[in-house]
Amino acid sequence: MSAMLISALLIFSLRIIDVSLYTFRLMMVVRGRKGLAWLLAFFQSAIYVLAILGVIANLDNWLNIVGYAAGFATGNVVGMWLEGMLAIGITHLRVISSRRGSLVAERLRTAGYAVTEIAGQGKDGMVTILNCGVRRREAGKVTQIITEVDDDAFITEESVRLVWHGFWRSA
Repeated sequence: MSAMLISALLIFSLRIIDVSLYTFRLMMVVRGRKGLAWLLAFFQSAIYVLAILGVIANLDNWLNIVGYAAGFATGNVVGMWLEGMLAIGITHLRVISSRRGSLVAERLRTAGYAVTEIAGQGKDGMVTILNCGVRRREAGKVTQIITEVDDDAFITEESVRLVWHGFWRSA
């Protein structure tokens, strides 16, 4: 029984690593990071082969199948967590403020962020629309600045794949 359990735990661990790499690799593909995506795919596929070999070589051990499935499910969550912690890339924040847009823009610029202000018409009148590209790892800090100035601001965040010129030329 001990050997069966160890085998299942090894497969579980391999699947966590494999699927975490897969999840992270997909994020790199979406962001256009070809070299890193290739490297992750190489290791991910090698680990996958080892995990599936462990299951197929011993089909009478049902714990291997459970370890394989549980590792897959856990690996998805771990991969998402890892990608979120590393926060690679650029994100686009769009802010709609009905009362303090210019002040929000001023505070963001003072903090070193590039902001584009656009006048707009909302349901209840004039609004200021702010566009701001930031490094993903700084999005929380920028959102905090925005809400400190205007806690009613409407903020959306979108992933950015590639960036040319503008503020990022010198970054």
